[in-house]
Amino acid sequence: MTKRNLTAPRKLVYDIVLQADDHPTAADIIDRLKARGQSVAYATVYNSLRYLTEEGLIHELKLEGKTSRYDGRGEDHAHIVCVSCGKVDEVMTPPPAEWLSKVAEESGYLLTEEQFIFKGECPACRISKQKN
Repeated sequence: MTKRNLTAPRKLVYDIVLQADDHPTAADIIDRLKARGQSVAYATVYNSLRYLTEEGLIHELKLEGKTSRYDGRGEDHAHIVCVSCGKVDEVMTPPPAEWLSKVAEESGYLLTEEQFIFKGECPACRISKQKN
């Protein structure tokens, strides 16, 4: 990526994703831009997210039947999603290296991307259910 390609709107979107610790949706990003007094068209935000994802600067989390979320963290990690409240957290434990090669060998696929998303119930939801 060259500086020439990182337009002002792309930089605004990129900064929001990098600063977020909650894996924002496109709608979240638009709301945060508005809160900062920035006026950016919806299409521009979506196009910027696509560009930043294609350039490998951010990662798109495609959750089942839900809106995509975006992650600016560069190091390898997985995600865990609460099945009750939808909260997304990061898991820094890497998958066993031999597992990926076994998957490729067994399937015959050339792996080009891996995305690990675990599901469970977050501590806050478990505590809330215990109180009720």
